[in-house]
Amino acid sequence: MWTTDLLHALYGRRLRRQVMAGPLPRHVGLITDGNRRWARQMGLANPSMGHKYGADHIADVMSWCEVLGIEHLTVFLCSTENLQRRNDEEVAFLLRVIEQMVADRLDQPDARWRVHVAGMLDVLPDSTARALKSAVEATRTCATGFHLTLAIGYGGRQEVIDALRELLYERAEAGESMRELASTLTVDDVARHLYTAGLPDPDLVIRTSGEQRMSNFLLWQSAYSELYFCEAYWPAFREIDFLRALRSFAARQRRFGS
Repeated sequence: MWTTDLLHALYGRRLRRQVMAGPLPRHVGLITDGNRRWARQMGLANPSMGHKYGADHIADVMSWCEVLGIEHLTVFLCSTENLQRRNDEEVAFLLRVIEQMVADRLDQPDARWRVHVAGMLDVLPDSTARALKSAVEATRTCATGFHLTLAIGYGGRQEVIDALRELLYERAEAGESMRELASTLTVDDVARHLYTAGLPDPDLVIRTSGEQRMSNFLLWQSAYSELYFCEAYWPAFREIDFLRALRSFAARQRRFGS
């Protein structure tokens, strides 16, 4: 066992040197998939306990990002589809786990990460919405340069619809006609009204569990993101797996539209 641990440690150090020698993403998006499947694999009686281990694991990735100087991290915690299609008991458990994680790890006056929320808070229970708003407010003055965005009650298509709706209201209040709006509309006009307005688009999106799809995550923002799919379930996602994703990113020639 100790030999395996030693080899992993040596390999990890080698990977870290390789990664730090190349270009790093400024912003990483994470689709944290496979919590319940991991729990079943581990023989846990309640598969939803995977959500608890998965939520606790976010702090590990934050620390990995700090070491490397990756300033922006967006984590997909819960989609609008999860809220609508999963059974009530599972959803309630997941939201309680998120509330506890936010309260214990993020809602701190001396936090090193400024918290942002992407999603529709009005579709969440009041207790969850309050916990998220409290963390956002508590970390508003955080000046370390690290930003954590929690995508919860989130859907990429709905985000674009909401952005367009807000843009239409804004221009209508200014007395602009639909014809005028159509003739001047730009990408930046829409981007200003996204849930993530003011934050950079992700350079790299990582999805765990072996699934190879975006699942309605940051559809607008990830237009030019590099994608990396990892076989590990989210709670079993290791620093070595993260470094491999970053190494893959560094080896790619980004083309931005071609």
